[in-house]
Amino acid sequence: MEGIGGDGASVASPMPQWGHDAWRMYQYYLDKSTPHSTYRWIGTLVIVAIYCLRVYYVQGFYIVAYGLGIYLLNLLIGFLSPLVDPELEGSDGPLLPTKGSDEFKPFIRRLPEFKFWYSMTKAFCIAFVMTFFFVFDVPVFWPILLCYWIVLFVLTMRRQIGHMIKYKYIPFSIGKQKYSGKKGSAGSSGSRGD
Repeated sequence: MEGIGGDGASVASPMPQWGHDAWRMYQYYLDKSTPHSTYRWIGTLVIVAIYCLRVYYVQGFYIVAYGLGIYLLNLLIGFLSPLVDPELEGSDGPLLPTKGSDEFKPFIRRLPEFKFWYSMTKAFCIAFVMTFFFVFDVPVFWPILLCYWIVLFVLTMRRQIGHMIKYKYIPFSIGKQKYSGKKGSAGSSGSRGD
């Protein structure tokens, strides 16, 4: 009965326990980094720079870079899209306001900023590791891939921007809105007899 339940199970299998402890520590630091978005993005930019230098010095792995670019474009579309698409009828969730008299509903992303950052950082790390295995260094003419990716990016962004214009939403909030108050209440408060 030593291997059933309690401490006996963890003593019998130290490797899964070590893996679980490592995962918990990783998750702990990931959770602590959540409110520090500026530092997270700076770290990601460092990883991007290291990856770009690796691809530049090796002069290869362009197909990996192309696949990474397509994946990042997919993440960007999710980041810029609303959670509930206004084109779909019969949705029960909050819809984007389309008129000035509509109730304010905040823009909720389909892919939140943290998940966007995490997926992007993880993708660059995986692509960096792939550059050490020459099985992924498929010989391709990289200018064609670059031109095709640029065309794909322009067409996708044009469609996304058209969707934003059609449904009148902006996926970014720049600071907190400031209200000056009611214009008519300033003149009427001085006319009261105190």
